Amino acid sequence: MSAPTDRMTPEERRTGASLASIFALRMLGLFLILPVFSVHAKTLPGGDNLALVGFALGAYGLTQAFFQIPYGVASDYFGRKLVIVVGLLVFALGSFVAAWAPDMTWIIVGRVLQGAGAISAAVTALAADLTREQHRTKVMAMIGSSIGLVFALSLVGAPVLYGWIGMSGLFVLTGVLALAAIGLLLKAVPPAPAPHGHEKLPLRRVLFDADLLRLNLGIFTLHMVQMAMFVVLPHALVDFGGLPPAAHWQVYLPAVLVSFVVMVPAIIAAERKDKMRPVFLAAVGLLAVVQIGLYVLHDNLWLLALWLLLFFVAFNVLEATLPSLVSRTAPPAAKGAALGVYNTTQAIGLFIGGAAGGYIAQHFSDNAVFAACAGLALTWLAVAATMNFPQRRQPAEAAQTA
Repeated sequence: MSAPTDRMTPEERRTGASLASIFALRMLGLFLILPVFSVHAKTLPGGDNLALVGFALGAYGLTQAFFQIPYGVASDYFGRKLVIVVGLLVFALGSFVAAWAPDMTWIIVGRVLQGAGAISAAVTALAADLTREQHRTKVMAMIGSSIGLVFALSLVGAPVLYGWIGMSGLFVLTGVLALAAIGLLLKAVPPAPAPHGHEKLPLRRVLFDADLLRLNLGIFTLHMVQMAMFVVLPHALVDFGGLPPAAHWQVYLPAVLVSFVVMVPAIIAAERKDKMRPVFLAAVGLLAVVQIGLYVLHDNLWLLALWLLLFFVAFNVLEATLPSLVSRTAPPAAKGAALGVYNTTQAIGLFIGGAAGGYIAQHFSDNAVFAACAGLALTWLAVAATMNFPQRRQPAEAAQTA
């Protein structure tokens, strides 16, 4: 049995649950829009221009990429909660602009403003500030799991809500959820530590540290593979699985839920038994195995469901461990900056993954996308194998230096 000092405190559990809920409230609003936006766009002036429709969807990710580092650095200087509140207000403003938008141009303006509320780095830095090192991965797992869960739920709920309240209603709901997240942040999240103020931040270390570069390459690869894979996977579910698009959630939702159950023992092993290196490398290896499996065997629904389940296991473990490792590797005064760089590379990976996946599928084949993803994952595995993993410190030491 673990010693009492090695268990999560009530404050750490409250931190994890509250910050996961803040992420979930914000991401739910975004995810609810994705399954129905392209259909709604046809009803707006300019909505017949597919380039504009694609840009409206991608504009969020592009502005996220630009603002993650400034928000992360600002949170180091001025405090995490202040920066998160400002970001959520900007995000809510963008949601209300998009709800009012009379044409695609104003939809794009709203999406740009939504992306300018780039709070991911500040939230994950706050999670790192308020948790001891030996429990950090669990809190990151709670945040990552909340994102996966609301993504699966949005696939089920978006068409229903769109039928009830329309696209404008969905954007209003997104803004209201962001405002609710502010209330949750101020009332439920424990007090944040004092900001580092104008202490000189070691930005060169953040940008050029070899292990941080490997971690940033990792999140870039993970989300590039995710986006490229999901460009063509829905086609496989239709063509080989015989499942119409409206029923795809019947595969996604069980895969996400079961993957959470499988992920828990891996996270416990990584933290309590100091097995971060083998767990991390196994997850990257599993990601490669999934892509190879999709390339070789994907000719029926059960095989596709199996690969999806294994993908979400690998994805959720990596989503939990990567930001935890960044927070432990970065200098204490530059956690926000380091996580800003990390989230920027994540956003770039999402953008390039979608574009590259579409290009490869159009000019080669759907199967070529899986082959390319397998190559990316194997390259990441080779790079990650050379990484120095932070050693787990004793609880008292970790608490003093977190």
